[in-house]
Amino acid sequence: MRAESSPAARRKGAFVAVALALFCIQLDFFALNLAVPGICAELGVTVSAAQWTLSAYMLAIGCFFIVGGRVGDVFGRRGTLLAGTALFAAGSAACALAPGLGPLVAGRVAQGVGAAFVFPVSVSVITNTFPERTRAGALGAVFGVANIGTALGPFVGGGFTEGPGWRWIFWMMAPLSLLSLLIALVYVPDSRDASAPRQLDLLGCALIVCSLAALTLAVERGDAWGWESARTLGCFAGAVAAGALFLVRERYARHPLVDLRLFRNVPYVLVTGMGSLTNMGYGVTVFLATLYLQDVRGLSPLVAGTVFLAPALLVALSGPLGARLARHMQATAVMALAGAVAGTGMYALGGVDSWWLYVPVFAWCGLGLGLGWTFSSVATQQVVAPSRAGEASGVLLTFLVTLGAIALAGTAAAISAMTPQRPPEEAYDVVLRLGGAVIAAAAVAVMAVRHRLVTLGRVPPLSMRAAEGAVGGPKGGRRT
Repeated sequence: MRAESSPAARRKGAFVAVALALFCIQLDFFALNLAVPGICAELGVTVSAAQWTLSAYMLAIGCFFIVGGRVGDVFGRRGTLLAGTALFAAGSAACALAPGLGPLVAGRVAQGVGAAFVFPVSVSVITNTFPERTRAGALGAVFGVANIGTALGPFVGGGFTEGPGWRWIFWMMAPLSLLSLLIALVYVPDSRDASAPRQLDLLGCALIVCSLAALTLAVERGDAWGWESARTLGCFAGAVAAGALFLVRERYARHPLVDLRLFRNVPYVLVTGMGSLTNMGYGVTVFLATLYLQDVRGLSPLVAGTVFLAPALLVALSGPLGARLARHMQATAVMALAGAVAGTGMYALGGVDSWWLYVPVFAWCGLGLGLGWTFSSVATQQVVAPSRAGEASGVLLTFLVTLGAIALAGTAAAISAMTPQRPPEEAYDVVLRLGGAVIAAAAVAVMAVRHRLVTLGRVPPLSMRAAEGAVGGPKGGRRT
């Protein structure tokens, strides 16, 4: 049972519970990448087989973001947060105890489903617990704490892999997530979309899960199976068919899982698009930096993880920075700024060789890319109604994860195609420069669309006075 507490105590408790849960999810995700060699050695499996520990997690988390967000809106965010956190904790313990690859992958699936429920509901819990004047700051601080997990992930993963073993990654996750569960049980208040009946579009859930599962599976395993193989093409075809049926279902369903009118909200579309691009850039940059530091520079996992501390630190700071910028700039303008920083950083990183310049440029990338994908979750809450915060967050996170997986698969395929003709480091530079140019161009496009909307009187100007800087914008309207 929840203890009787003041509104201020409930807000603090909800903040700690949510921040700790997201910290665990971020740390877990970024730590395991450097643990794959250790998993191969202990379990006696190939690298391709061990990659399922990453693919299974991506598959589960990508498929259930939309479902998790809407379940929270319809049935209550507190219960959904508790269930997701409990499942993540149980999955962590199962991974730590796994006797073989099969049980380990099953535990990773449980972690992924739990994380998919926790992440969008966490955002909506903060949105519906904190008042408008402090909401952006609270969200920014939450993601600041979560991004500390991002910063520590490679270092912890490399350190545990070289030290006591990769299982300690999960042994650390289990008690931390359990602590988050206990705090949430005591302090997190319940909230839901009062206008929505307690009914869930089960057919829509099944269709979107099937579509995203098929797409993610094709993208994650396409390189191993062959991009023209029957399995890969069959997965792509299944994804398109299920996705089309999902759109038809949502258009005519009485209580849709996703209200398609959400995509008529131009600021939301701009935020989602820019956030997806910066998240794709972040995944690609981390992937290429890992290859560069270990394969080209010959660094150990622990030393490579240490190099990641500089950019990851700025990723952690990007959450509070986004909240501060939101007091003075509209949400879409902050996203465009993030894209400009990220794009220039990626392009510059593609031409840097010396250590004295590589680390600060890498850190500059971390600032822009981190601000982009972190602030996108804050920005969506500023441009949609709080009652549908979980739905908006779930849709955003689905785009972030799915397109991020596609970007990584495309990067791996591009490198494989280029390396026979050129050294690996040159292939890495080409991908970084192309990605940087695309993100920078998208930032310009966002500002151009925003300028057009301002001209038409549909959104406020770029900056705002301090009195208008609170979430909700001028006269209680939404920030754009």
